[in-house]
Amino acid sequence: MSNVLRPAEAMTVPVVPARRGPNVLSAIVSMALSKPLGAFGAVVILLVLFVALAAPLLAPYDPLAMNFDAPFAPPSGRFVLGADEFGRDVLSRIIWGSRISVYVGVVSVVLGQAIGGTLGLVSGFLGGKVDVLIQRIVDMLMSFPMLVLALSIVAALGPSPINVVLAISIVQVPRSSRIIRSAALLVKEMQYVEAGRAIGATGARILWRHVLPNCLAPFIVIASTTMGLAILTEASLSFLGVGTPPPNPSWGAMLSGTGRSYVEIAPWLAIFPGLALTLTVFGFNLLGDALRDVLDPRLRK
Repeated sequence: MSNVLRPAEAMTVPVVPARRGPNVLSAIVSMALSKPLGAFGAVVILLVLFVALAAPLLAPYDPLAMNFDAPFAPPSGRFVLGADEFGRDVLSRIIWGSRISVYVGVVSVVLGQAIGGTLGLVSGFLGGKVDVLIQRIVDMLMSFPMLVLALSIVAALGPSPINVVLAISIVQVPRSSRIIRSAALLVKEMQYVEAGRAIGATGARILWRHVLPNCLAPFIVIASTTMGLAILTEASLSFLGVGTPPPNPSWGAMLSGTGRSYVEIAPWLAIFPGLALTLTVFGFNLLGDALRDVLDPRLRK
């Protein structure tokens, strides 16, 4: 009788501790330790975003205010990074110019990747005549050099931030479409996609629930790597005189105007905007490389 369980003992169920979800903070710390260059790029990007958002608070002067008593003033206590030919503070113009670069980079990449990714998904998943038609359009766009195509679009529409965003978005469509199409062609042959078709799932459901989530990794990598390219393209268009119209501060315009004309007598007019542009593009490239190594299963150890 001693081995017979009592009713209270029979109803006792061992308590199993609840399984916690993944710790996002620990995952970020682990990625930062394994990819220090990517972490440095993320810090640079966060710093640029903070400067762009807090430009009215961080800029010591109005970027458009002229001081005719201090043309070409060298870096000093009054002007930390010097002044241009109109006495405008270079530091304030760089801080406010980050807004243009961040705005053009983020909006153009989101718009261009959304259009290119959608075309790539539809082209790769449907195939047939739809795939042929979309890819011939993509081939036509890829036949033009990227900067030449963006320059032609802005020249036709007129220089303005919106037209620059539209031009950079269009030139990003072919590359993102090709990469997402290759990922969609690979995913749609997987067994879980065939299982979805076997149970009667519609093509739209399979595309939305199975193909799209498995193509997000290359999509994120493309977006992060092309962000720096978009900022560099905006600076190139401003350098050529068809980007952000003056007197609005822009890193490319600063390099094109005063930075190029007076580089011998006032080298700070080209050095500091060039450093800001280089560091921002470098940060996005480092982050993109780290995300590629983390999200691409073929590169995991």
